[in-house]
Amino acid sequence: MRWRGRRPAAGDPGPGKPGSARPGSGDPGSVEASGPAAIAAGGDVINSPTHVDVYQAVPLPRAEEVDPPRGAPSNLRFGTELFVGRSAELAELDAALAGPGGAVVQAVHGLGGVGKSTLAARWARQHADAHVLTWWITADSAANITAGLAELAGVLVPEMTRSTPAAPGAVPVQERAAWARRWLASHAGWLVVLDNVTDPGDVAELVAGAPAGRFLITSRLREGWHDIAPALIKLDVLSESDALDLLRGVLTVGRPASGPGAGVPTGLEKGAELCAELGWLPLAVKQAAAFVRQAHLTPEDYLELYRANPAAIYDRAARGSDSATIALIWRITLDTLAESTPLAGELLRIMAWWAPETIPRTLPTPITDPVTDPVGLATALGELAAYNMITLSPETISVHRLVQAVARTPDPRDPHRQPADIDTARHHATTLLHQATPADTDDPAGWPTWRSLLPHIDALAEHADPDTDTTTTSLLLDSAALFLHEQGAIARAIAYYQRALASNQRLHGPDHPDTLTSRNNLAGAYYEAGDLERAIPLLEATLTDRERVLGNDHPNTLASRNNLAGAYYASGDLGRAIPLLKATLTDQERVLGDDHPDTLISRSNLAYAYQEAGDLGRAIPLLEATLTDQERVLGNDHPRTLASRSNLAGAYQEAGDLGRAIPLHQQTLTDRERVLGNDHPDTLISRSNLAYAYQEAGDLERAIPLLEATLTDQERVLGNDHPRTLTSRSNLARAYQEAGDLGRAIPLHQQTLTDQERVLGNDHPHTLTSRNNLAHAYQAAGDLKRAIPLLEATLTDRERVLGNDHPHTLTSRNNLAGAYYEAGDLERAIPLLEATLTDRERVLGNDHPNTLISRSNLAGAYQEAGDLGRAIPLLEATLAGCRRVLGEDHPLTKTVRENLEGAG
Repeated sequence: MRWRGRRPAAGDPGPGKPGSARPGSGDPGSVEASGPAAIAAGGDVINSPTHVDVYQAVPLPRAEEVDPPRGAPSNLRFGTELFVGRSAELAELDAALAGPGGAVVQAVHGLGGVGKSTLAARWARQHADAHVLTWWITADSAANITAGLAELAGVLVPEMTRSTPAAPGAVPVQERAAWARRWLASHAGWLVVLDNVTDPGDVAELVAGAPAGRFLITSRLREGWHDIAPALIKLDVLSESDALDLLRGVLTVGRPASGPGAGVPTGLEKGAELCAELGWLPLAVKQAAAFVRQAHLTPEDYLELYRANPAAIYDRAARGSDSATIALIWRITLDTLAESTPLAGELLRIMAWWAPETIPRTLPTPITDPVTDPVGLATALGELAAYNMITLSPETISVHRLVQAVARTPDPRDPHRQPADIDTARHHATTLLHQATPADTDDPAGWPTWRSLLPHIDALAEHADPDTDTTTTSLLLDSAALFLHEQGAIARAIAYYQRALASNQRLHGPDHPDTLTSRNNLAGAYYEAGDLERAIPLLEATLTDRERVLGNDHPNTLASRNNLAGAYYASGDLGRAIPLLKATLTDQERVLGDDHPDTLISRSNLAYAYQEAGDLGRAIPLLEATLTDQERVLGNDHPRTLASRSNLAGAYQEAGDLGRAIPLHQQTLTDRERVLGNDHPDTLISRSNLAYAYQEAGDLERAIPLLEATLTDQERVLGNDHPRTLTSRSNLARAYQEAGDLGRAIPLHQQTLTDQERVLGNDHPHTLTSRNNLAHAYQAAGDLKRAIPLLEATLTDRERVLGNDHPHTLTSRNNLAGAYYEAGDLERAIPLLEATLTDRERVLGNDHPNTLISRSNLAGAYQEAGDLGRAIPLLEATLAGCRRVLGEDHPLTKTVRENLEGAG
């Protein structure tokens, strides 16, 4: 039954394209001057006497003549704190720095907070004895580098920093720094750590002028080192296990080995989840653990606080811990970028709403104008990558999840996280995703794009408050839901349909066409999920509203009527389905015309309902006429024409006319391979249908290889858990069973049932069918002890889920009676067969093929019980019905004829 849905169209306009506005640098107390010769005074102006420092030159020793102090002095202030992991990086530093030779320069780069300084301090402390001097310089500015060198000179020649009567005033900082440079240039065996270099140019001259020592550099910058430090180490986040070790270590450090408070604290069950939430970033994990310890919390408590108020957590550190909070260390980087590349910060805020990994590089392309700013996006991405805020590959972008979390969390105190800017970024992130989605969810050519975008749509939906959803958000989620729906991911589709519906109701009201479309689409997903208890009332309400709002003859109203009829059909209520399909077809012929595509779909649906009702005398001519019309209107190769050809072949097959069914299946498969391609889902369906026709013809030598190949292709194209893949697995298991290969059939039935229970749920109609099939396989293996209880349970479930009169429920009743019969329990088999026949005559009609099967089965039971007086007349009546409905050559007709001959 083809579902009539609609992909929504255009979205709402949002904020304009990101511009170049940068965070304000003004301070509330500043005063601005303007005009000719204007003067601004930011406070009181005080006249004071001029003060002049007096410095008397100190005779300095020649740098090359000053030996290194004894005892390998060091100014390392840290490096003894808790340290976990990093064995590979330490080994790299060993290989680069620990060997003999001339000058060696090694740079370690990575995201702020990833542990570069900690790694450098660890290595420096481990190897301090191997160096004549180990000196740490905070190198985030040229001034700080000069100060660090001046301090080194004061250690080598303490007199430089002393003031004496003979030489009042210490040696100026610049002169001391220059002396330290000369000392480094003339000595070997020392180690200088240049920590947090923000501009490679600040250290280039120092490094070039000291050819005999070791420099270990840390920086957030990835680029700019080619002339300074050819060897680079990129430091990434901790492994999951190392991050958890760090968390535990901070929580347990200083705890007594025994007695009260000893050992690992309790409540660490959520420790791994907390580390994952923080992206395994060392600084974040360390600060979280310190906060947990100080406040006597558990990791689960911290997670709740973090999720409820992330802005406060990002800016807060526990007392006595590192004051460089997550928000602060990245704000410094963003301040720098805001001056040179304002777009970088805006781009980071946009990407914060997407998944952290594999963002397509093409996704943010529309935010810049390729004519007026052809290199703006590339420049912004390059700058973010240079500071390790993102990772670039030729095709994708990755952003650390904690960078994203901070960037999308508003904080009025932070110029890079103003609430209005974050709202604008969320809207741009939504619009860019919507613009990137392929228009046709049915077209396999667009599926790779859809699959690359879905993680980012999922992330946006997770991080954005539903109350902030715009019309564009609703359109995006509706489109994603439609793709997921058609791919068989029904549960995910339903969640998106529900959210899109809620947004449309909030934004437009209950009667808006978009709201009604969302309601129709959600009902269709319930239908596909087998949840007819929710689908049918929603379809009925949607139809009523569309009739009231749009009118009885609006195309969407007619589509709703068709969809409701399909749901009645799926529920086994052919008494309501067929009249509604007929009425809908009549209205569509009047309103849209006989040749409108929707009219042709309705004609095909009505024929399919006749077929399900066993009325092949009306189904086949209507399918033939519909196919002729579609070939004329749409062309021989249109996908809907090919679908009608497939449906007609299926009707021939059900009528037992395999002589016409198999060639038509073969033709349809050939055409679909040519028109749609070998991997199109419809092509795979045709392959499966042809295999089933071979199976019905008893040609298992062709059926089984084709079913196996089809299953392999569906697993590759659709995925292992797609409903059609699961159906193919079930079909292959049945073919193995029919071939007598129960050793392969039963495990495959069991696997299919397990997968369907997991993917579709215990009560989905397909799951119930798999349970029935597994029971039948047990029965074929002679294992009635497992078959009968499973058949009984399946019947109970079908009565509860589908209702007593659903065709599948009647099939379960028939199958259970057959198992009782095979077990020799005619006292239970015959009454159940009689009741099933009565119900099938009432529900399906006297001439339905399943009714004829029930009549044949009951006659066989009478015959087995020795009651030929009832068996023979029933067989005679059944044979007459088979000849009239199915024809002389149908397999059921032949079986009944043989049974009658045996009874006589």
